[in-house]
Formats: sequence, structure tokens, C-alpha cells
Amino acid sequence: MDSSNSNEVVHDFSPFFRIYRNGKVERITADTEPVPPSSDPLTGVTTKDTVVSQENSLSVRLFIPKITDPTQKLPLLIYIHGGAFCVESPFSPLYHNYLTDLVHKANVIAVSVQYRRAPEHPLPAAYDDSWAAIHWVASHVNGEGPEFWLNEHADFDRTFLAGDSAGANIAHNMAVRAGTMNGLIGVKIVGMVLAHPFFGANEPDSFSPVIQFIFPSVRINDDPRINPAGAGGAELARLGCARVLIFVAGKDGLRERGVRYYEALRRSGWGGMVEIVETEGEDHVFHLLNPNSANARVMMEKVVSFINHGH
Repeated sequence: MDSSNSNEVVHDFSPFFRIYRNGKVERITADTEPVPPSSDPLTGVTTKDTVVSQENSLSVRLFIPKITDPTQKLPLLIYIHGGAFCVESPFSPLYHNYLTDLVHKANVIAVSVQYRRAPEHPLPAAYDDSWAAIHWVASHVNGEGPEFWLNEHADFDRTFLAGDSAGANIAHNMAVRAGTMNGLIGVKIVGMVLAHPFFGANEPDSFSPVIQFIFPSVRINDDPRINPAGAGGAELARLGCARVLIFVAGKDGLRERGVRYYEALRRSGWGGMVEIVETEGEDHVFHLLNPNSANARVMMEKVVSFINHGH
């Protein structure tokens, strides 16, 4: 093969990834050096990694706050990271640090899911992996799962889903599955937090080419997994949780998608409570990129309050 041709870019989905003629995938938003699991001296939060499925390279990072009462049961947060379904991970500084802070402040156990990413693993792989991870969590309900922390300290009647951007899209879809697929035996999802969610629109837009490329088997504007406000009314009504908190940011190009989702959920006949919070003057996932800002602290306080008053 002509080496000059093999290095030709055949698909350019900046700022996310490029694909070369020789099949190489280059992530433009390169993965940062992963943070190893550890015990954080400032907060007392301890982390560990565990493999859920060798076959699918599916793993999770577990976070547990400092335990003062060995009999105490804590709320359980299942977190799904963002990154356009194709970049980032639970092990990056962005997500490791955010969840360490949240676990400390809310006094919860967290499970952060490392799903297989596009384009090497097109959608629906991320949905299927996240559902498999949730089922793995549910295997601990009777205190007989593989992870001691979940067996001993997780209160499965106070389970929350959360995610940002594409991770918020996945979290929504997990709540749909929980509400439409006979639920999760022994696990009660009481609330869901969607931060700056990525959802599709009714018409093609600037996000459509990359999403269509990584989800080639569907018409994305008509698929309720991508566009729940436009195509998923019936599923919204069966959302498998009681409370939803949505964050949007004033300067975020996805702001209107979050608002449409909020309005569609309110119209759907779903019987839960939904709240939307807009942060004026901020852009997409500002709370991860600038976690010490005043607005990020306010957002963190809202999430902590939502979890601690969610039962």
C-alpha cells in the first residue's frame, strides 16, 4: 500500500476524532494521563477500579467516602461520563476529581462507568455497556456481589443516575430501560441528574454528521435514544425514576436541547417531578472545566441537595 495514501484522512470529525485510510483513529481531544485509584488525603475519598466484563473491556471506578459507621448505608450514584460518546473516561483528571468532590460533599458511593467508545465501537455499544454495568451493580443487592463496598454500604433504595453531555444522554436512556424493561430488581432509581445533556434535534444540524457516523444503523433525528423530545414521547412517560434535575448553560450550543427535553418530559404524562436550572453566562460543562468557580460551586450544591433529599 502506498504509505502516503494510508496516511490520508478519510473522515475528519474535529474537534473529536479523525480516521485515516489505514484505519487509524486519532482522538483530537487526546486522553489525558489517567489518575490512578487512590485514597485522597484531603477528602478521605477512596477509589478502586474493577472489571465488569473482560469480553467487552467494561470496567468501573468505584468511589467511597470516609466511613465512620461500618453499618451505615449510603446513597448510590451511577455516573456516566460525557465526551461525545468518543473521548474521556472515568480515569481522566476531569471526571476523577469531580466525582471525588461530589462523593465527599454528598456522602455517597459512586460507580463511574467506562463504556466502550466510538468510533471503534459505534453506538449502541455505549448504551449496552452502561446497562450491563447497572446490572452488575444490581448483582450486589442481596450483599452477595463481587464488590465489598457495594455489598456493605450501598443503599439500593436510594440509587441515582447522573451524567453530563453525551453521558447525560446515556443516563436518560438507562432510565428509559429501567422504566420499560421490568426495571431492576432490588434497585430503586429515585433520581437522575442531567448536566448540559446532548440530545439531537428534529432537523439535521452541525452535530448530525458525527452522530450519524457513530450511530450508523439508525436515522438519528427520528431515533428516541438521540432525540427523545422529538421521537420519544411514549418512552418519556415511562421514565424509570421519580425525580429529574436538568442543568443547562446560557452560552451552551446545546442549551435548547435541554430545555426541549424538560418541556417534553413535563408534557409526556410521566408522573415524576422535574426541575431545570440555567446558569447564565456559562458554556458547556463549565463545572468540570472550572470546578472552583462560583457558578460551579452553586451547581455542586444543587446536586448534593438533590441527592440528599431524594428519598
